[in-house]
Amino acid sequence: MRQAIETLTIQTRRKGLIPITESVAAFVADSDIETGLLTLWCRHTSASLVVQENADPTVRTDIERYFDALVPEDHPYIHDYEGPDDMPAHLRTVLTQTQMSIPVSGGQMVLGTWQGLYLFEHRRHPHRRSVVMHLMGE
Repeated sequence: MRQAIETLTIQTRRKGLIPITESVAAFVADSDIETGLLTLWCRHTSASLVVQENADPTVRTDIERYFDALVPEDHPYIHDYEGPDDMPAHLRTVLTQTQMSIPVSGGQMVLGTWQGLYLFEHRRHPHRRSVVMHLMGE
């Protein structure tokens, strides 16, 4: 059994879904692990990870709009230390996930035809985000 671990740093510009599939796939390929389990861990409470369609960008637009409607910034939240997008960002993270596991076979992630990996930035302003990639296998 072998392991590989690396931190992926993503510079965000705004709220939204940021594709990370290519960067994660490169990590898997460079690991020389053929069969195993990849774990991704987002080290934040106002950003998350999602698996979503990677073919039609309007899917991402609709998801972003849905979350804006589901968790509006103009609600009278108590927690607002970092501005009006602070608490909504935490709630959006609760509704998604900060960790995911993806099987690896043949040295590649086992994703469906239209699946892509995304960091979901929930804050309006630019942030530097970290996703830990840990792969165990043979």
